[in-house]
Amino acid sequence: TSCSWLNAVEGFFARLSKRRLKRGVFHSLVDLQAAINRFVAEHKQKPRPFVWTADPDRIIEAVKRGHQELDSLH
Repeated sequence: TSCSWLNAVEGFFARLSKRRLKRGVFHSLVDLQAAINRFVAEHKQKPRPFVWTADPDRIIEAVKRGHQELDSLH
């Protein structure tokens, strides 16, 4: 759960790579930048906000169990 935002960022770059860059032919850095900018502009037209789906009570319980386990080791 602590890396959920990072997973979202990785997913964005994976989609960019797969949909725009993987089979693209770019004759210059400017062409590459233009392709990336077009992808970002298209992505912004239909934004999907990050929705937290983890249950906070389960997270808190897992943290408590982790602390208890660590405390028992010392």
